[in-house]
Amino acid sequence: MRELFGTDGVRGVANRDLTPVLAYELGKAGAYVLTRNTKGPVKPEIVIGKDTRISGDMLEAALIAGICSMGVDVLRVGVMPTPAVAFLTRDLKATAGVVISASHNPVEDNGIKFFASTGHKLPDEAEMEIEKVLREGTDNLPRPIGSEIGCVRDIHDAVERYTRFAMKTISCRLDGLKIVIDCANGAASGLSPMIFKELGADVIPVCSQPDGININKGCGSTHPEVVVRKVVEAGADMGLAHDGDADRVIAVDEEGNIVDGDHIMVICGTHLKRQGKLPKDTVVVTVMSNLGLRLGLRDADIRVLETQVGDRYVMEELLRSGAAFGGEQSGHIIFLEHNTTGDGIVTGLQLAAVVTETGKTLGELAALMSRLPQVLVNVRVHNKSAVMNSEEVTEAIRKGEEALGDKGRILVRPSGTEPKVRVMAEGPDEKQLQDIVEDIAAVISRVAG
Repeated sequence: MRELFGTDGVRGVANRDLTPVLAYELGKAGAYVLTRNTKGPVKPEIVIGKDTRISGDMLEAALIAGICSMGVDVLRVGVMPTPAVAFLTRDLKATAGVVISASHNPVEDNGIKFFASTGHKLPDEAEMEIEKVLREGTDNLPRPIGSEIGCVRDIHDAVERYTRFAMKTISCRLDGLKIVIDCANGAASGLSPMIFKELGADVIPVCSQPDGININKGCGSTHPEVVVRKVVEAGADMGLAHDGDADRVIAVDEEGNIVDGDHIMVICGTHLKRQGKLPKDTVVVTVMSNLGLRLGLRDADIRVLETQVGDRYVMEELLRSGAAFGGEQSGHIIFLEHNTTGDGIVTGLQLAAVVTETGKTLGELAALMSRLPQVLVNVRVHNKSAVMNSEEVTEAIRKGEEALGDKGRILVRPSGTEPKVRVMAEGPDEKQLQDIVEDIAAVISRVAG
């Protein structure tokens, strides 16, 4: 059973939950598990990248110490989007990769996430093995000395490597497009605007001046109102809002309407199908995707496969089914032809390319999907398991489902990255949905104490 690892690595409040000591131990255990079968005269190598959080330097130093103490070299790429670390792990032919980020979470939080040599997130089994090593203690692990200790090498062309890769994922230029890009004061700052400018777009960057503490603060994909306002103000063709580590993107059309991950999947999935480039004519989504997505893709004769929430599970289903495209409503979109994880910059490029290639506005393209009303409430709890096993909560859900009948659905699930339970209801009547969600949330709050 996993205790440390959630759906997206190890997360917590930096220097309280995720301490330098824990980072050091994770570095040792991760390096041991991920490189112990590596053979040859050359030391194994692990890529390390981070977002712009003030705690990143502290955790990076501790991780590096742990990894090097196991006789493993570190390839340090500095501030870099999570998907760029996944790409660089493959491109540099490293044994593994690590990114220090808490994605869209506030600055107080941070996280540590490992990638396999393929650039894929680790399977549950590997994360459980790392936890097992931690539980048993790392004092008995090998202790290299002298020349066998690992060292650190800075990869000075990391930005250039990722930039070249990202630009090659589309086959057209973006000349004539005016695009607002909200970088969330995170890892995309500078990088995302630069890539779009290189392809000819007229770019208006916002929230692209990270200072270590302003990451995700009132901006980025969780606060799309910033890019909405700027798109309308500037008369832009579209807007893109990344999160802190740029593995997701939320778009905005020319009129300031939000184009979320569901819309993006319908737009890009339909375009790929027309070009004969959608393997299995299938899109993989999570249970959180709106019913309107399913209807829009059905109209395009595209099959939908559904997974639990988390882009790692989308990836697992893509690999299992032979499909190559899917993602989440939140803007984690995976183009498996290009990268092995959600990539906000690549997704933004793909979306802009569809606008260019079709000659349609983003608003016209987004009309391929009609959204059904969906209400979501997050309830902060101390014990997610107790809430999910509560008979009172189960009964509240049953009553809500009875009220909706076959015209909608209710989804109650624990967050994989935060101490919250998410309550979602979907159906034709938004007022009814609001009442149902509030009733269930009230019961959860009472049970949670």
